[in-house]
Amino acid sequence: MSLSIRNQLPGTVTSVTPGEVMATVKVRLDAGQEITAAVTLEAVQELGLVSGSTVRALVKSTEVSLATGPVNGLSIRNQLPGTVTDVTTGGAMARVKVQVEGGELTSAITKDAVTELGLSAGSEVVALIKSTEVSLSNA
Repeated sequence: MSLSIRNQLPGTVTSVTPGEVMATVKVRLDAGQEITAAVTLEAVQELGLVSGSTVRALVKSTEVSLATGPVNGLSIRNQLPGTVTDVTTGGAMARVKVQVEGGELTSAITKDAVTELGLSAGSEVVALIKSTEVSLSNA
């Protein structure tokens, strides 16, 4: 199956914490970072997610925000440090590629944000991803 989702990071489930309808799934990415996904219990069951399951964490580029450094006091669980490798701007939007340990993330942000943050190749950033925006697939 081909997907339009650019951000696909391989990893292994380390824990599943079920709730009434949703579950949080912690995934150790192949490069060692941890990412949290909030998915439905139905998805956990259908995918057979248990500790040790091999998965891919999928994130749309529009759901990857960027900061110029670590952010404290924020509810966003997933904060992956990296380095900007490419910035392509259009009339209103920009595509920013970020090298993180074990792969590359693409972020779609406004052209104004790129300018205000001073982003260019070589800029150090932190990719911010809400756990509700992380989807999981069987690897």
